Amino acid sequence: MNKNLSRTLILSCIALFMISGCDQSQQASPTVKSEASKFTIAANQKFADNLDLDHQQDFEDARRGMVAEAPNDSVTAASGIQIWDGAAYDFIQGEAPDTVNPSLWRQAKLNNIRGLFKVDEGIYQLRGFDLANSTLIKSDNGWILVDPLTTLETTKSAMDFAELHLGKINVTGVIFTHSHVDHFGGVLALINAQEAVAKNVPIIAPVGFMAEATSENIIAGPTMTRRGSYMFGDLLERSATGHVDAGLGKQVIFGSISILPPTVVIDQPESRMVVDGVEFDFYNMPGTEAPAELTFYLPKWKAFCGAEILSHVMHNVLTLRGAKVRDALLWSDYIGQSIDRLDEVEVFFNSHHWPTWGHDRIITQMQQQQDMYKFTHDQTLRLANIGYTPKEIAERIKLPESLAGNFHLRGYYGTLSHNSKAVYQHYFGWYEGNPAQLNPLPPVESSVRYVEFMGGADAVLEKAAVYLENGEYRWIGEVLNHVVFAEPDNMKARNMLAEAYRQMGYQAESGPWRDIYLSGAQELSKGKAEEGFTKLGSREFILQVPLIEFMKVLSVTLDADKAAGQNLKINVLFKELDQNFVLTIRNSVMHYSELPYDESADASVVLTRELFFQILMKQIGITDLLTSDDLEVQGSALKLIKFFSLLGESNDNFNIVLP
Repeated sequence: MNKNLSRTLILSCIALFMISGCDQSQQASPTVKSEASKFTIAANQKFADNLDLDHQQDFEDARRGMVAEAPNDSVTAASGIQIWDGAAYDFIQGEAPDTVNPSLWRQAKLNNIRGLFKVDEGIYQLRGFDLANSTLIKSDNGWILVDPLTTLETTKSAMDFAELHLGKINVTGVIFTHSHVDHFGGVLALINAQEAVAKNVPIIAPVGFMAEATSENIIAGPTMTRRGSYMFGDLLERSATGHVDAGLGKQVIFGSISILPPTVVIDQPESRMVVDGVEFDFYNMPGTEAPAELTFYLPKWKAFCGAEILSHVMHNVLTLRGAKVRDALLWSDYIGQSIDRLDEVEVFFNSHHWPTWGHDRIITQMQQQQDMYKFTHDQTLRLANIGYTPKEIAERIKLPESLAGNFHLRGYYGTLSHNSKAVYQHYFGWYEGNPAQLNPLPPVESSVRYVEFMGGADAVLEKAAVYLENGEYRWIGEVLNHVVFAEPDNMKARNMLAEAYRQMGYQAESGPWRDIYLSGAQELSKGKAEEGFTKLGSREFILQVPLIEFMKVLSVTLDADKAAGQNLKINVLFKELDQNFVLTIRNSVMHYSELPYDESADASVVLTRELFFQILMKQIGITDLLTSDDLEVQGSALKLIKFFSLLGESNDNFNIVLP
């Protein structure tokens, strides 16, 4: 086996490590125009009739302290791709159109109040430049920055805007409240590791932050990415018939992300420290909204930052893009602990949305949030313990009137329906106890038989048309999904199902539910985007991901059938780091360990981390790779070929609404 061919195989191998992310080079396809049906109009009118949509307190709070309104400028990545356009949401004004739930429309209007805001003397927030907020706290020698935004581009845009009104932002401390990318991804637009060391700038984060932040979306990246594209409406146009709001903010931003390892780790339940003259009381609250999360109190201002444990929505106990289920009871308990600590609190701000002022209002809001999560937990368990299943629980459970009328508890992001199912999953898993669910047929085989039992596709469509005409959209979604999976080329079924999804999207109070339904409708009617998704262009982030995470990704690409009977051992050596991983295959399983170079291995791949990165980021072509001195293949080329042949492919553009 010649050296060039071996190097070609190496490229194929490492390409499997690639991290997936939304490819913003695809322009959003226009949403198929469709009017709201009379049933959708009536359903939305119920929200208008039962909620005080004209209540102004949230709007007053969202506008309070505005120093300057954010411009509607677009933000462009280095590649020239537009990643944010504030003007795209100019249509959100006035009364809700028939095609948008009026409660969600109200939230969208609130999230459209964008700019630099004075929370208190010495505390400012940048809101509406990204999905999350950045908070600036005045210190003795500059500013302590809480939660850089998702991307380098949006963070720079936000900070440039802040400097127009606050003067030069000298960063004297950085706080990452938790391990989700919209709260740390833009940090290198402000300060790098060398500057932080030279200026003695502390980088503060909760224990477990780096492990959680770098592993999030790595091993399960393709699936999370594809499902996330539905949840956030990535390919929907911004319009009254498309994406209007994410509930938590306007939209997820995709651009260049980065990260800095913390120099100060909050690993105790309570930690008091002084950062450039500012006293902080930090509270470690892991395993709630994020696996690694902290909140803090500022005694000088009597101000509490609730991170994302508290916000102006019902949050997700299980996010619809997919993640580990969260602990609703622990979440509620941590809010209760916070209430007990805040005897003197007067200012309350979070990582999303707008602040609340006044001790009594703050405590009431926190108590209501605490009660909402505990209600969801307790009532799900109550109903489960008398035999109800997740779907039945989701249909029966309703917030008490004392909670349901509060806008900060509405299901703009999470919903009581899917949160109750998440609580059930946390305790009982996927199986509901009914033997029929233990080993059902896979979707296509099941759908073919369902359609046959129902008299064939034409008969089903004839009956479905009647139900569609009567506004039975949930039932149409269930029934016609079988027809589409049995006959994916049946455009009459696809278009009818798309219309049902579209109407359910128009009725949804939850931003993610709306986007999921409308994304499904768009793909049924217009087909799936061919390009799908590619990795995030984020060198600074990738370089911080522990190499072991990529070995994990490689192991889950092993095709068990192809690997049957194979026994192989491979070294992957990063020579300048003197860091070696031994990969072994036995019993159709790949194991990986960081171990010294194993001379008994069948073959070895020797390369630099820089070359590894360039391959990950598609910054090196095959010709350059073949001639690179940074890549070496040792041992049996045939064994290496066999190893590569056992690896399957990653796919982050798989079908969802089609089989």
